Amino acid sequence: MPLSFDTDEQLAMRLADEIDANGFAKLSGAVNDTDLQQLRTWTDEQAQKHHGEYFAYHGEGMLGESLLASYWADPRFKSLLAGLYRHAAQRDPLSDRIFPVLRCVQGDIGKRESNAFHYDASLVTALIPVFIPTEGEERGDLMLFPNIRRVRSWVLFNVIEKALLQNKLARSWIIKGMQRNWLKPYILRLEPGNVYFFWGYRTLHANKTCSPGLKRATALFHFGDPHTGSLATRLILRINQGRARRMSNKVGTQPPASHPR
Repeated sequence: MPLSFDTDEQLAMRLADEIDANGFAKLSGAVNDTDLQQLRTWTDEQAQKHHGEYFAYHGEGMLGESLLASYWADPRFKSLLAGLYRHAAQRDPLSDRIFPVLRCVQGDIGKRESNAFHYDASLVTALIPVFIPTEGEERGDLMLFPNIRRVRSWVLFNVIEKALLQNKLARSWIIKGMQRNWLKPYILRLEPGNVYFFWGYRTLHANKTCSPGLKRATALFHFGDPHTGSLATRLILRINQGRARRMSNKVGTQPPASHPR
């Protein structure tokens, strides 16, 4: 069933103001217990296919049989994300498409995929926690450097920024900076049942390390790529698809189609 939230003309504005002020906003209790259990059961089935290792499903084709399809098809949810986009971009979105992703961090590969700081391709990111560890020090909490850049008018500038930050060397320096308290991201502890929103394009973010024996699964809904249709966006998509294939081959699974971060 669709997400449960009280909608009105001011909801998008209230959430947008919270994101501007705090780096994120949330809708409490928008996913009911029945839906959450159904999402967990489906995610568990997929996790078994991947032998306890990291996987990510990108796009409607990979997730169409899950409950998530009822969320991205919901006109109210589309309207809410469009309202957030208009606030952030000061213009109407070029498309009302919501791009869904299910990301499951587990196993040794999941640990290596943690601390992977990046900017999303989409301006608006909505996140639904499915499985969130609650014990231990390595629980995969979400780290945010909120709203540290603007929407770039030149797509090439966006590509250069992403290339400079989304690589192993930059990641190691960011981690070292956090260890020495030079860099202090906001740590957001996610609670299943809520929906969280942030400006994915403007916010450098990653999950903290998740112990290999734990499972951290989140559903992500990306909306509003400011550079939709550009050559750079298509090239990034191809690069991510190749990376997904290589990673999937390591664990003997068929790679899903990818989406540019």
